[in-house]
Amino acid sequence: MSIPETQKELDGLRRLDPQVIGAIYDRYFPVVFRFVSYRVNDETLAEDITSEVFVRLLESSKKKRGPETNLKSWLLTTASHIINDHLRRVYRRQTVELTETLTDPDYLPPDTFDLREQNRVVKNALAQLTPEQQDVLSLRFGAGYSLEETAAVMQKKVNAVKALQFRAVAALNRKLEEVLHG
Repeated sequence: MSIPETQKELDGLRRLDPQVIGAIYDRYFPVVFRFVSYRVNDETLAEDITSEVFVRLLESSKKKRGPETNLKSWLLTTASHIINDHLRRVYRRQTVELTETLTDPDYLPPDTFDLREQNRVVKNALAQLTPEQQDVLSLRFGAGYSLEETAAVMQKKVNAVKALQFRAVAALNRKLEEVLHG
């Protein structure tokens, strides 16, 4: 009987084996990046946060405090904490985002303007949900995780994830209704 892949990864990580660390990075970077980008909706910021997750993985492993059983769950939970910290800092220090091309919306094709406006409305509505609700929606719809995978990452029972997802979707609908119907 062979050792499961995840156990091999965890053992190699504990030994700080460079090949295993490289393989972990290659295997999990896209997963973590998808999760983060769904939450922050900014590719550069998503890359920075995802990189920070892997830096924390190495730091934790060096201190013998790395993941014990579920590497993927540890990575996504760490990503969630970093995202929440970032969002708290941004919330305290409101900024106005300037795009690289300062295009006048009057000169955009109507479809492009409508799509951007819809994305802005949905992003703002998502930001008003609790971090836990944002996580469940990010995992289920952003990363495409099953209920079981989402439950493992969030360290909850499947029924709790179902209920949380139901409440998150309902809350998101309410927020969108408020915006659309004033």
